[in-house]
Amino acid sequence: MAGRGTVKAHGGFNANNDAEVLFKAMKGLGTDEDAILQLLIARSNAQRQEIKAAFKTLHGNDLVDNLKSELGGKFESLIVALMTPPIMYDVTCLRDAIKGAGTDEKGLIEILASRLPNEVNEIKSLYKREHNDDLEKDVTGDTGGNFSRMLVVLLQASRQQGIQEDLIQSDAQALLAAGEQKYGTDEGQFITILGNRSNAHLRRVFEEYRKLSGYEIEESIQRETSGTLQEVLLAVVKCARSVPGYFAESLYNAMKGAGTDDQKLIRIMVSRSEVDMMDIRAEFLFTLLLLCGGDDA
Repeated sequence: MAGRGTVKAHGGFNANNDAEVLFKAMKGLGTDEDAILQLLIARSNAQRQEIKAAFKTLHGNDLVDNLKSELGGKFESLIVALMTPPIMYDVTCLRDAIKGAGTDEKGLIEILASRLPNEVNEIKSLYKREHNDDLEKDVTGDTGGNFSRMLVVLLQASRQQGIQEDLIQSDAQALLAAGEQKYGTDEGQFITILGNRSNAHLRRVFEEYRKLSGYEIEESIQRETSGTLQEVLLAVVKCARSVPGYFAESLYNAMKGAGTDDQKLIRIMVSRSEVDMMDIRAEFLFTLLLLCGGDDA
């Protein structure tokens, strides 16, 4: 997905010049929020880190602390998110999801279902370094049951690589036997297969499952499970089919109906801006066309 982001590195980049622009935008009465936003969204995250270092050298202050003191509300949240290195941002979001009042299950699901195994391992290491806590222990301490089991499997980051041809048929049959063909549901089978196979392998399994059962796997998960377990399983399935498609749907859900889930909106827009936002944008437009029932869909 490299190069599929909408935010790119700035060609004529000069960290010192940018640091001065930001300093002037915050100097004196009032803050030039537009100047701050226009500059930061035109720089990659790596360049923003260089600007932060240059600001410290030139002015002796922490740029993020200064921005926080000058800004407020959702705009402050957005700017602070933009200034945070990507893995650190994931760590911060997960920490907030666990340690705040209540548990933000949707935040946990979104990050852990969509990140690559190497990213999950980086997140765990940085979480330990930053908070001196074990992420898996914190997650299991804040969640329970099969939902917790599935999150732990995702945190293991031990997905098999590639496609195991000899397992496609048996995986599809095991999922069918665990749900549609069983009185009650063997949630453990869903957790094991969906949590440990590669996305490419799972796409083949879903195809075989449809042939065997006459159902899409999503339909069976909706019938056979409920609550947060259902949410995390569906997220894993959607990410296996298309990560940009998953985020396009998440963005749509964040904005539909009364009110907007600003936290989710910021989290997705910032974390995917340099990864696959161009693909998410295309999927989002396609989703809207389908909802409109347009012939061009």
